[in-house]
Amino acid sequence: MNRLVLFSLTATLLLSAKPASQAQTTGPWNNKSCAVVLTYDDAIDVDLDNVVPALDSVKLRGTFYLIGSSPVVARRLPEWRRAAQRGHELGNHALMHPCDGSLPGRGFVTPDNDLSKYTVTRAVSEVRANNTLLNAIDGKTARTFAYPCGDRQIGGVYFYEQLRNDFVAARGVTGGLQTAAQVDLTNINSYMINGQTGAQLIDLVKKAQQSGTVLVFLFHGVGGGHSLNVDLKAHRQLLRYLKAHEQDIWVAPMVDVAAKIRATQQR
Repeated sequence: MNRLVLFSLTATLLLSAKPASQAQTTGPWNNKSCAVVLTYDDAIDVDLDNVVPALDSVKLRGTFYLIGSSPVVARRLPEWRRAAQRGHELGNHALMHPCDGSLPGRGFVTPDNDLSKYTVTRAVSEVRANNTLLNAIDGKTARTFAYPCGDRQIGGVYFYEQLRNDFVAARGVTGGLQTAAQVDLTNINSYMINGQTGAQLIDLVKKAQQSGTVLVFLFHGVGGGHSLNVDLKAHRQLLRYLKAHEQDIWVAPMVDVAAKIRATQQR
């Protein structure tokens, strides 16, 4: 009798045990080995001309961080709305894209958009005003924020502290791969892309797959339109790799990945 009980227990344990390969893919990334987030900054024409069609062609979804005052938002608002309806996130990149003009190499910052001259109240108010605009476009309330120029402080004060409840998370500009437990949802790492080849972009994805981490790409121009640029061929090669390995890679907008990270950290 004892032998039968032992045999039954052993069989139950064997049947319920997960294969090693399956155990490696369970976790925070939608039961896949890693997460990849494709983000595009500044609301420029190539987002709608090049990027959205490329993503739609392979049924992948990205995050577009929109500057509310960008003429491309006003001029092409119906196209942004259609992109959101197809599952792309319209993220918040502030109303005026203010950057800290007191930092080295910031000659491009105008006096009107100099974050170092802002009050915290002004910065917070402009970000919230942009949220109102984005809600009018896509009807959504859950979204993420991206720091213009990666600048997080005004006079030593982290202005996002007042915005924590307005967003699921905020994306920064510091490169790095992280596990869900390591991610700081107030300053998510991302890799700034400028001139990399398709092979280099794919290599980053492979590193994320091997390490079980989240990889956030930060694009500006794709096929032109910005001084920070990646050519269309390299971008296309990246998308093809992601599509070919979608059983192993979770590709989703920042808002979805950040929500999953938050839930994992809370557990």
